Amino acid sequence: MERRAAILGTGHYLPTKVVTNDDLSQLMPTTHEWIHQRTGIRERRFIEESGIGASDLAIPAARMAVEQAGRDMKDVDAVLFATLSPDHQFPGAGCLLIHKLGLPGVPALDVRNQCSGFLYSLSVADAWVRGGVYKNVLVVGAEVHSTGVEFNERGRDVAVLFGDGAGAALVGEATRPEQGILSLELHADGAGAYDLWLEAPASKYDPRLTHEMLDAGKHFPAMNGKQVFRWAAEKMPEVAHSVVKKAGLTMAEIDMLVPHQANMRINQMVAAKLGIPEEKVVHNIEVYGNTTAATIPIGLSESWRSGKIGPGSKVLMAAFGAGFTWGGAVAVL
Repeated sequence: MERRAAILGTGHYLPTKVVTNDDLSQLMPTTHEWIHQRTGIRERRFIEESGIGASDLAIPAARMAVEQAGRDMKDVDAVLFATLSPDHQFPGAGCLLIHKLGLPGVPALDVRNQCSGFLYSLSVADAWVRGGVYKNVLVVGAEVHSTGVEFNERGRDVAVLFGDGAGAALVGEATRPEQGILSLELHADGAGAYDLWLEAPASKYDPRLTHEMLDAGKHFPAMNGKQVFRWAAEKMPEVAHSVVKKAGLTMAEIDMLVPHQANMRINQMVAAKLGIPEEKVVHNIEVYGNTTAATIPIGLSESWRSGKIGPGSKVLMAAFGAGFTWGGAVAVL
């Protein structure tokens, strides 16, 4: 009998510090109305103090996912850590996480695919479990954005979008005939690489970082918002249709759409193009902002705990982000 991988448990964690749009308006020229109208965001979470990294946020999310799956932490035999904001440039955040979780010797792989990072990681976990390489793969998406954006007029278009948080899923062999990851699809196109990027520090420059680069804000992310919006609104519905078809399902059979949380308007546009009603769409951008690689696993975990989805639910996931990268997946929980 063919082995099938499944999402056995999920978890999430958000820092306790709530930062509202009005709070941001004290730091730079913006307003709650301006932010909310364009993004759907009302507030986001930031780490409480310096010294908290993405791997720290991942710890409670990982423990929650493993517990829900009915496993012990010692059962985890591989870790995939999706993040664009690792604790340090190197080593990988995954290595820091396995040390903090007490998993010496367990392989840890960082996946740097930004907003699509969780789905890229899920694809690797799916292949590992189906191939019998590993039995219980912990897939984490965690970000600390608050220390990497510019809270002034120059940086406000990006700074208002992002929040800190972590989500996780334990992927293992399906335990029921109908359960499992039914389809998964990944894409990338470097033509949009410089429409959403962080220029410095960079190994292509010698030195990698200069005072001039710092003065120019090259170490803060930059985005061509119109291009990102246009691509996301096109590619997310496209890949969603494809994975639903590959899963042998119709859109009407999908119980929940968990889209990446980049912009409320994008999510609503994607749902409308797919014909999925609002009550079947996860929105957490309003309270958490964009937590990039963490958005989908946070959405899964919160929906599972609130009873909106559960065993047997057919879940559609879709993401788009820097690279450009995008992907989709269908799973039966």
